[in-house]
Amino acid sequence: MRITWWGHATTTIEADGTRLLTDPVLTSRIAHLRRRRGPAPTPEAGQCDAVLISHMHADHLHMTSLPLVDREAALVVPRGAARLIHHDYGAAFSDRCIEVAPGHQIRIGSLDITVITAHHDGRRLPWSSYNGPALGYRVDSAPSVWFAGDTDLYDDLAAEAGPVDVALVPVGGWGPSLGPGHLNPSRAAEAVQRVGASVAIPIHFGTFWPIGFDRVKPELFLAPGDQFRAALTELDPAVKVDLLVPGESTEVAG
Repeated sequence: MRITWWGHATTTIEADGTRLLTDPVLTSRIAHLRRRRGPAPTPEAGQCDAVLISHMHADHLHMTSLPLVDREAALVVPRGAARLIHHDYGAAFSDRCIEVAPGHQIRIGSLDITVITAHHDGRRLPWSSYNGPALGYRVDSAPSVWFAGDTDLYDDLAAEAGPVDVALVPVGGWGPSLGPGHLNPSRAAEAVQRVGASVAIPIHFGTFWPIGFDRVKPELFLAPGDQFRAALTELDPAVKVDLLVPGESTEVAG
């Protein structure tokens, strides 16, 4: 299996001839956020068999990036998101949507995927009519992968997401504060331990930051990656942490 981190929550999972793209943000700007580390992903990032969208927030369901994805790719989205996509792009995009909820199972190419609960606000905006569940995904391949999306710890995490071989786990955010429904580095380490992963790749940090906030708590930009590695090493030194930079790939044996 080959995993590429493009920054934030955008990764490519490639196994058995099938490519999955998670939460694609393929540009250098999301509203008031700008990409501060690494260039925008190359066109290769948009080449995939399916997109896995974890929830409707603009930094995960990034509407501007959808046209940069392969036109034949399925769009696996939370239940209710197809209506939002249809509003912006019409049937050419919404007809590609596969709406899912926790517990659903789908097959993309050679890969079986189980939809997992995420404890996070799934609304597009607090006052939006577009609403749906926040999700994670477990790719049931060899090796198996848990893509967490955005989540906090919850009681049934181990039973739903684990056991897996690889955890793509969020460890930070995109600004000087981290609201509810997120994992900080220490809680992310606990999540990896709960799902039994032997390899952990920290994501959702060190990519985007609000315009004009460069000097506001800059230590929260890159530090979560190192803090996560330190926390997980203390908790379970047997787990390998692949601390990637945007655009970098790693290979995991089955």
